[in-house]
Amino acid sequence: IARAGTGVDNIDVHAATRRGIAVMNAPGANTVSAAEHSMGLLLAQARHIPWAAEAMRRGEWDRKRFEGTELRGKTIGIVGLGRIGGHVAQLARAFGMQVVGHDPYLSPERAAELQLKLLPLEQLLRQADVVTLHVAHTEQTHHLINAARLKLMKPTAVLVNTARGELVDEAALADAVREKRIGGAAIDVFAVEPLPADAPLRKLERVILTPHLAASTAEAQERVSVEICGAVRDALLVGDLSFAINVPGISGELLRRLGPMLDLARRLGRLALALVDGPVSSVEVDYGGKDDAAPRPVLMAAVEGLLSAMSVEPVSLVNALLIAEERGIRHARRTGTPEPGFETTVGVTLEAARGRARVAGAVLGNGHGRVIRIDDYHVDVAPEGWMLVIRNRDVPGVIGRVGTLLGGAGINIGSYHQARVPFPGHDALAAITVDQPLTNGVLDELARVPDIQLVRLANFGD
Repeated sequence: IARAGTGVDNIDVHAATRRGIAVMNAPGANTVSAAEHSMGLLLAQARHIPWAAEAMRRGEWDRKRFEGTELRGKTIGIVGLGRIGGHVAQLARAFGMQVVGHDPYLSPERAAELQLKLLPLEQLLRQADVVTLHVAHTEQTHHLINAARLKLMKPTAVLVNTARGELVDEAALADAVREKRIGGAAIDVFAVEPLPADAPLRKLERVILTPHLAASTAEAQERVSVEICGAVRDALLVGDLSFAINVPGISGELLRRLGPMLDLARRLGRLALALVDGPVSSVEVDYGGKDDAAPRPVLMAAVEGLLSAMSVEPVSLVNALLIAEERGIRHARRTGTPEPGFETTVGVTLEAARGRARVAGAVLGNGHGRVIRIDDYHVDVAPEGWMLVIRNRDVPGVIGRVGTLLGGAGINIGSYHQARVPFPGHDALAAITVDQPLTNGVLDELARVPDIQLVRLANFGD
């Protein structure tokens, strides 16, 4: 199945994968067109072009009514700094705009390359004269711009959305524009397409609407057609699946041989991310074993797990390294000897703005993966479901208090592994698998338990 564009949310990728069908897309072909459309909508808003043109068609001549504003010196806040968001930053700088951005997983080095300042989302909304969205739609980004966040924006600010309609609560946006709590909006994508004729946004004067045109240019359509046809040709003739998002571009035999190890690497990437704070700057994957073909696929799988935990979609073995590079995440792989006592092991080390984490795992003879190390602590835990990681002072009573608190919250413990460094005065670490996610309230209660220093929850994506 080939999608002539980026988004594959109209394809049941899971069903295709289960049936052995490769799903392919052409992710880079529409970058320029989408970025230019975003800037075009912004210019149209700043200079009131649609309304001035309509007045001229009615025979009017009213220059004062349509007095606009310059972009130069204004602040544009870009939410999502992948290919399209990065190109919007480049275009905005050419207009003399001050560029700020929000992307929890963009490295400081990549932000410096884009010549922008990274801000928390709420601060960006308060500061920006223009907010433009360029993120994927996931559970985490659904209604990213809602009523509460619209209240943070300046009364003169403009919202631009050429990404996905589900990012914005359209009813809340209509209310904000109608009540003049923001200056206006320019929207190209909608939660329901075609946009219903009676949609509230259609009735608002200070809203510009276009029918999902961001990628609709002759150049983009030609590029995407050539790119996806070439990808299909290569897949059919030579088995090249480089553009597939759901299957790796490696042989089926290698995938079968490395399957359990790749699954473990993905889970280790997810676990490592849960142990650090702030943007990730680098990931290093250590492979200890005898399979010369394994190191690169194992690196790709670990990075895939890391990015999927960041809610970067769609991500697969094929595009994981490319997406990491675009986000300024350096990646490296090393080969060496396995951890003592095991024939083959994988280690994942993350460097982030606030913290460093190293985890390691091994695949046992039954094909099941185990986490065998978290930082300096030796553990033995199955990476399944949800894992609570707690670091505490090595003193009596902590295990009992943790168990009591979790039991009181209705959390069932699957396994509880307590590890310690065999030297006096060191901390202990608990790796606890649980049957359901913990609420923020329960996590906060755990963090307040005396002698507990760190509480983290990892989701292995099961």
